Amino acid sequence: MYVSSDHTFAVCAYKESPYLFQCLESLANQVSKSRIIVATATPNAHIENVCSRFGVELYVNDKEPGIASDWNFAMSRAESALVTIAHQDDVYGPEYSSRMLKMVNSADVPLLYFTNYGEVRGEGRVEENELLRVKRAMLKPLEGSLFRSSRFVRRRILSMGSAICCPSVTMVVPNIPMPLFREGLKSNLDWEAWERVSRLQGSFLYDPLVLMYHRIHEGSETTALIKDNTRTEEDLFMFEKFWPRPVARMLGKAYFSSQRSNG
Repeated sequence: MYVSSDHTFAVCAYKESPYLFQCLESLANQVSKSRIIVATATPNAHIENVCSRFGVELYVNDKEPGIASDWNFAMSRAESALVTIAHQDDVYGPEYSSRMLKMVNSADVPLLYFTNYGEVRGEGRVEENELLRVKRAMLKPLEGSLFRSSRFVRRRILSMGSAICCPSVTMVVPNIPMPLFREGLKSNLDWEAWERVSRLQGSFLYDPLVLMYHRIHEGSETTALIKDNTRTEEDLFMFEKFWPRPVARMLGKAYFSSQRSNG
């Protein structure tokens, strides 16, 4: 039985995000209190000051900066069975931790817990748009308990794209391979990780409630990767894990059009 002390929000902070305070505030306001840490490869006074205001431990990654390195480092410093990698620009609903614990404890072998999500654009929250509707439709089979342990169902979902929002995921560390994230990828390291985890026996636990909000803005890493075609190349790499190359290329082209909603 997992309890709140078994869970850590590991926040990956980069440079001087104006949204880091809001992220930590949403984590501090959880109904079920989890441990919170911040990990960074770019230490600065701004990050230190925000951490100090919330009494949060700050860990500095002195290895070569990179998304996989940063995420794996954050997970290693969490030192807990349940880890959520929170992105510095995102915010969480107050019931995220409590609902996560309930669902993780309902499964014999939980692998991943993840939630429905909305977006933050400017100062407003968006809960409905075309991309969100498509992702929710893709994940619909995982609602409830019928298919949550089906490797076939979750791999069919992943074969059509990355519908799982990375910062909404809590990883059950004892049940998955570590380090989790693959070096060398910049955009789809989460999708690639879920693909490997999807091969294991155990449960993908999807909560259809909107329990976190992912910020979309021009300064985001995702936006930059789309602009320089890194994401397009990595999308093809991922589709080829599931499909013959001609089919993978067709899916990649269709997937490219959906990326434009990230601007």
